[in-house]
Amino acid sequence: MSIYLYNTLTGRKEEFTPSEPGRVRMYVCGPTTYNYIHLGNARPLVVFDALRRYLEYRNYDVIYVQNFTDIDDKVINRAREEGVPVLSIAERYIEEFFHDADALNVKRASLYPRVSQHIGDIIAAIEELIRRGFAYEAGGDVYFEVEKFPAYGRLSRRTPGEMRAGARVEVNTAKRNPLDFALWKAACPGEPAWDSPWGPGRPGWHIECSTMALKYLGAGFDIHGGGADLIFPHHENEIAQAEAQTGCPFARFWLHNGFITVNQEKMSKSKGNFFLVRDIASRFRPLAVRLFLLSTHYRSPIDFDDAGLLAAEKGLERLENTRRLLNEARCHLGGAGGSTASSEKGATLAGRVEELRQEFTAALDDDFNTARALAALYDLAREINSYLAGTARPDAGVVKRVATVFEELGENVLGLFGRPQQQLDDALLEGLMDIILSIRQEARQRKDWATADAIRDRLKGLGIILEDTPYGPRWKKS
Repeated sequence: MSIYLYNTLTGRKEEFTPSEPGRVRMYVCGPTTYNYIHLGNARPLVVFDALRRYLEYRNYDVIYVQNFTDIDDKVINRAREEGVPVLSIAERYIEEFFHDADALNVKRASLYPRVSQHIGDIIAAIEELIRRGFAYEAGGDVYFEVEKFPAYGRLSRRTPGEMRAGARVEVNTAKRNPLDFALWKAACPGEPAWDSPWGPGRPGWHIECSTMALKYLGAGFDIHGGGADLIFPHHENEIAQAEAQTGCPFARFWLHNGFITVNQEKMSKSKGNFFLVRDIASRFRPLAVRLFLLSTHYRSPIDFDDAGLLAAEKGLERLENTRRLLNEARCHLGGAGGSTASSEKGATLAGRVEELRQEFTAALDDDFNTARALAALYDLAREINSYLAGTARPDAGVVKRVATVFEELGENVLGLFGRPQQQLDDALLEGLMDIILSIRQEARQRKDWATADAIRDRLKGLGIILEDTPYGPRWKKS
């Protein structure tokens, strides 16, 4: 099956084939490091992490690059407010970014380049743009001359008049055109600065991404991702800079996730209606937040409310319960059995699992529709639960196969069950619970009900509920 993705550049779904067989080169715009990330920042983080996971599931080697903007007006202003060096602010919030990203089970990128570490590359890129006639120096600033790049506006589908009407009003009148944008900014008092052919200064915002993407992925890389708010001007400017510099297409597919809204209004720090990921995680489990962000097609808006997160909590609990039952069944059955079914019920389940796995992949092949993929995963959980509840002795081969598929889809692709350390902790807990249940079972066989009840009550006090079933004791976290 082919993968189809909606390409913002062409305005249609297109078959995705990487330029290099077996390898995908992917760049996603990262955070400006002056604050904790909010839910709007987290959406592209989770969406493109899941896309990267799916491409790896489809046996592609993915080179995934995500930048840190550690030099920017917002970072400088925060450092000035706190009276500390700019890069110390950036370093602090990069660490906090990883704290939140880890909680959301986001895999580490292949590379995290920072603006401050690529000043030389940026200066070289600007020099090349000036040499080719696409940029000009004005009083220590350097601007990209938009009129020299006829394709400007192709990504956002805006006319020059529409773009000019939305251009920022600036005091600096040295620009030849209101749409011209800064590649290099002359130094201001109290701001960090680097030497350049145009005097001390620092990079403009847009030049960093095109420079670092070209450095690590080369021209014509496969996927450039980010939020829809970056289409104009950031991504439009990236294209202009990169293609004017190289004369080659910059990125082949442009993917953009929709906004998160609050009461139908875009969530953003500037509007003051944003919710920090760590504040939400104090009330809801981070993996439920991840599920919430994947429960809607990535190009559609999500309206944030507690009801949606509560539904995600319940959905995650359903999936985790199925995973726990599968692990229990595997433990009870031991390592016996191959990968084929030896009973009619087992064969029926095995066939249904394969159908739902195909539904899951078909959903993701069709413009990465995680909402439909989750529906298939919920259906798979229901089929598994029904089989385990209705079978006195489950088929070891089927349980082994089903558990593998469920783990592949739920964790390897969607990332819903936790990072390896969490999985190790779960395995340790399951091992300890096996020992405790064995001791309690021996007490029940001796009719030592006081000890059996004491174990049950002590576990309940720790948040673990025991259930005595015809197939043996079961436990779950409350």
